[in-house]
Amino acid sequence: MSRLSATHLLHRTALATALALAVTAVPVAAQDNAAAPSPALNVDNAALVAAGPAEDVNDPLEPVNRAIFWVNEGLDVVIIRPAAKVYRTVLPTPVQKGVRNVLRNLRSPLDLTNQLLQGDWHGAGDVLRRFTINTTIGLGGLVDVAADHGMPYEYESLDQTLAVWGIPEGPYLVLPLLGPSSVRDATGFVGEYFADPVSNYASNTDQDWITLTRGTLTALDTRAEYIEALDDVKRNSFDYYASMRSLYRQRRDGWIRDGKPDVEQMPDIPDYE
Repeated sequence: MSRLSATHLLHRTALATALALAVTAVPVAAQDNAAAPSPALNVDNAALVAAGPAEDVNDPLEPVNRAIFWVNEGLDVVIIRPAAKVYRTVLPTPVQKGVRNVLRNLRSPLDLTNQLLQGDWHGAGDVLRRFTINTTIGLGGLVDVAADHGMPYEYESLDQTLAVWGIPEGPYLVLPLLGPSSVRDATGFVGEYFADPVSNYASNTDQDWITLTRGTLTALDTRAEYIEALDDVKRNSFDYYASMRSLYRQRRDGWIRDGKPDVEQMPDIPDYE
């Protein structure tokens, strides 16, 4: 990252605050800098959703977190969800898919860096191949040609990298505007924002509209995709806050394990010998 002047640093900090308002569109997870993936929420089992928090919720600041959560929820109801519905109504599904593909392609440098920091050389190679194919044949990322050839998108964040390094997540947090997070996740979000080449280019060339547009599109696209899913969670939850906390942690843990099952959660198999 190029060295920023004090003016640029203040400007980018203010821009990060504005970006936070945009990315509040997805209260189910701490946001993934710019172009996060869209893994499906597991809301088919209403009983599971309504069950609320996991046994170890790691939420010592729950009263404060709950207050912030409901403020964020109010913003979502009044501003973000209606805007997402308009976005989905105005843009045809193929256009929405193209926007999502471009946003993921722009995130490739961060995905690549995190794969390398985690020592996942195969994953890093896939990121490079995906970026090359989709940027050229895929018309700048509009078409996910790589996924059609057996290389699906895999989201990698600094939070996942820190987890692989053995750094604990810290207490569960609900951040104003940003939503569900943790100490480790929030640290990763800030680190990625200031390390992102696209954001750096926009800041250093006085084109901050690029970052704002990118963040707003990410928020609208993701929130539009999850309208029914989040409505279903809210409708079937005995404790909406606890359900969202549980879903956030499940999704984050799934990303960290790259979709592999958590052996610690598997039942013990009795030894009959």
